[in-house]
Amino acid sequence: MNNFEQVLEKYKPMISACLRRLNIYKNHDAFKQAGFIALWRAWIKYDSSKGDFTPFANRTIYGAMLDELKKENLIEERFQLLEHDRLSNLIDHDQLLHIENEQLATVLKRLPSHEIELLLWIYVEEVSLQQAAIKAGISLSGIKKRKERLLKKLRKEMSN
Repeated sequence: MNNFEQVLEKYKPMISACLRRLNIYKNHDAFKQAGFIALWRAWIKYDSSKGDFTPFANRTIYGAMLDELKKENLIEERFQLLEHDRLSNLIDHDQLLHIENEQLATVLKRLPSHEIELLLWIYVEEVSLQQAAIKAGISLSGIKKRKERLLKKLRKEMSN
């Protein structure tokens, strides 16, 4: 194919299939864009003497999306470390509810026991999110969502 627009139209379903195979459910547009760029790179690099374009394009797109997932995970881990450091500075590692910051102590006392338990696991015991998910008996994505909701709740309460 001589024109990239034709290639793009033909292989858009392949990009969507890679998104589904990798279970990408957030930042969908960014991953789709990464797929488009990967397809363009495959189209530029393609050498017809080395085989059919379709499998080459598929591997290139899939690999690019995996790379994006790795970058996203690395960014998320760094963000979690930042959040951990910020909360660790506020939380006494000996006892969670005996805190010099009275506002935080008041907020923490109002939390349900399962949220305090999650805070203890992540910020005091320093278990990984995977380990916290196992302890809670839920999926990794479930524990991530709980943590995000809890941090959002804490931020909101602390800003009041």
